Amino acid sequence: MARDEQLKERWDSVVEKLSTQFADGDTLDLDAIIYLIGVQELGQIHRDYKKDHKLDLMHIAICKLLEPYGFYEFDFVDEQGWPHYKVKSQLPHLKAGEQSVLMKEAIVNYFVETEYIE
Repeated sequence: MARDEQLKERWDSVVEKLSTQFADGDTLDLDAIIYLIGVQELGQIHRDYKKDHKLDLMHIAICKLLEPYGFYEFDFVDEQGWPHYKVKSQLPHLKAGEQSVLMKEAIVNYFVETEYIE
């Protein structure tokens, strides 16, 4: 199977499983999935978040997702339990479509590593 086909198949599997589990079957978009990963990484699942915290959660997720690519490195957890990352290298300038593919690939890899999908 070609790499792009495998990515699409795995991405569709992630979207389907998460949408069923968290959105009553409504299709979750990329941002919603990034948000869910942020909540998972923070580990404070049963709590409400204000708008600025939602953005922070998405930042946590992006750092976690791009850590294996060498862009971020885990630094520490603060007194409120929030993980912090430091920049290891600047992200390359990518077109919107390229950013989307990179994030989808990182998300798929995250869920393969956590054994949420095969």
